[in-house]
Amino acid sequence: MALRKLASEAATGLGVRWAAAPVASSSSTKTAIASVFSRGFATVMDGFKYAKSHEYVNMDGDVATIGISDFAQSELGDVVYVELPEVGSELTKGETFGVVESVKAASDVYAPVSGEVVEVNESLSDDPSKVNSEPFEGGWMMKVKVSDASDADALMDAKAYEAHCESGGH
Repeated sequence: MALRKLASEAATGLGVRWAAAPVASSSSTKTAIASVFSRGFATVMDGFKYAKSHEYVNMDGDVATIGISDFAQSELGDVVYVELPEVGSELTKGETFGVVESVKAASDVYAPVSGEVVEVNESLSDDPSKVNSEPFEGGWMMKVKVSDASDADALMDAKAYEAHCESGGH
């Protein structure tokens, strides 16, 4: 009984829904406990590049699709507003290009590469929650014609970014 109480309190503290169920064998007990204490990590897309500030880049020729990572959106909480640059704007790697506002905070978003904005995701003005629900698909922010391909090469690959997030992501 004490184990169930501990598991229930731990699940609640981690924000995991958990209901005690009868457990028949010791291997089932280990599985039940492991599922209570396991924690899902953010999705990281292979083939994408990532900045330490949690923006991603998906290169297609010399055009980069840019957005914030699944880790970043989960840290922000429910996104309620996204401010993006205008098409034709010039971006400089490392400088802010916009703002993402959530129910928790407003956060600057930084250009992971330099170049010219060739498209912005207009659908985010009507539905900014796409940044939360589909950060890599419908939640992308802009497309940039990259001026220096080495900018993207200098970013983290998926494996390095996973390690960055697991170490605290800062």
